[in-house]
Amino acid sequence: MTMDMTFLGTGSAYPSPHRGASALVLRTEGECWLFDCGEGTQTQLMKSQLRAGRITKVFISHLHGDHLFGLPGLLCTVSLNTNPEQQNLNCVDIYGPRGLRHFLRVTLGLTGSQLLFPYAVHELEPTTEQSPQEGQLSLEITAERGPLHPQEQPGRTIPLDVSSDCYHLFEDKTFVVKAFRLFHRIPSFGFCIQEKDRPGRLKTEVLKELGLKPGPLYGRLKAGEPVTLESGRVLLPSDVLEEAIPGRKVCILGDCSSVLGEGPLRLCNGADVLVHEATLGDEQREKAVDHGHSTPEMAAALARTCCVQSLVLYHFSQRYKPCSLQKEGGEDDVSELKRQAEDALQDSGVKVTLAEDFLTLPILLKRTRLSTENTK
Repeated sequence: MTMDMTFLGTGSAYPSPHRGASALVLRTEGECWLFDCGEGTQTQLMKSQLRAGRITKVFISHLHGDHLFGLPGLLCTVSLNTNPEQQNLNCVDIYGPRGLRHFLRVTLGLTGSQLLFPYAVHELEPTTEQSPQEGQLSLEITAERGPLHPQEQPGRTIPLDVSSDCYHLFEDKTFVVKAFRLFHRIPSFGFCIQEKDRPGRLKTEVLKELGLKPGPLYGRLKAGEPVTLESGRVLLPSDVLEEAIPGRKVCILGDCSSVLGEGPLRLCNGADVLVHEATLGDEQREKAVDHGHSTPEMAAALARTCCVQSLVLYHFSQRYKPCSLQKEGGEDDVSELKRQAEDALQDSGVKVTLAEDFLTLPILLKRTRLSTENTK
């Protein structure tokens, strides 16, 4: 199964002519998952090779406008492009902090916006450690009020699982998706998308030697079921399957100046791709932290601790123009952010990439599991 990631917006605070507001799409065969949806995301989607109608899940890291203001408009535009005669439309599942349900209900309600498809909002309950006192949104502000929107289906309220220090969002036959806590000016979250391991290839030569011809029994063995041969021998899948193909892991962090607890370290350990903000350069670390943000060195420290394979930096201050627009000798060179991360990751083997709008990164399968350090 192919998997890739497309960045639709890599800037912070607001969309500019050079960088869109935060948004990226993780695409697998048949599905697109949207992570954050800043103002103008639907326009960025129209400029890309992606189709907004393929979005089946949305993940909002926190409730700051540069990560959220584009969501109501995007839902309405997807609805406008939906065939009204189409039956049994799938529900769009939306995950995010407490208050997201109320935000969408009020926004869609006040604007009289009707959707042609159902949606459900699943809220993560933040903890007090995730922000300063002034950034903690009260229940009075975030509590849902009034009836459900006509197209809204009841969603879950997801508390922190204290034993694992993470939030269990969902699991299907292919993926396990969890969230973890970040520290920011208001509660923020990161997301871990873990693909399940795949069965290894069948050892066809062994099967032929046993007299087993290609057919349904091959499929049963591939699916992990034992098979009884005519001789009475019970053939176990482990007898005829090569080593399992490890699932890929992608971790996407919202705005933060740090992760909280051991949960994020365990979840991000050995990730194929870690997407981390780097709003300002290392020389402005104090300012970045004061505003709840990170620098390249801070992102690199997490990447090293978690033994990730690739670190992708994004959410740059709008002062940093894309490399293609950077003037020689000009100030605020975005490539300096990459150099700072690489310096902090010397001898680690971690690849550093600067995200740019419309950059697509393939996430390749690993044939063998890489050994990683235990970060407990």
